[in-house]
Amino acid sequence: MDSHTGDKTMENNDWHPADIIAGLRKKGTSLAAVSRSAGLSSSTLANALLRPWPKGEKLIADALSISPEIIWPSRYFDSEGKLLARQIRSGRTNK
Repeated sequence: MDSHTGDKTMENNDWHPADIIAGLRKKGTSLAAVSRSAGLSSSTLANALLRPWPKGEKLIADALSISPEIIWPSRYFDSEGKLLARQIRSGRTNK
C-alpha cells in the first residue's frame, strides 16, 4: 500500500521522517537548506517532523511540491476524514 498517493479510500498514514528527508534529497535539497532559505536556523524545521507545526509543514511541503495534508494526514483530517481547522500564526509583534 502506498500511503503517499493521497487517495482518500486508503488508510491515511503520515509519511515517515526518513521518507520526507529522502524526498527533499530527490528534489536536490535538504531539510537544513529549506530551513535556512526560510530564514530559520538549519535545525528548526526538524521540529515539524516530530510534532505539529503548520508553518514548518508548509515550508517542507512546498519544497516537495505537494500539500502538507498529503504528508501528515493525521494532522489535517479527523478519524472520519473531515478536514481539521488549522492556522498558520503570523510573526510575533512586540508591544
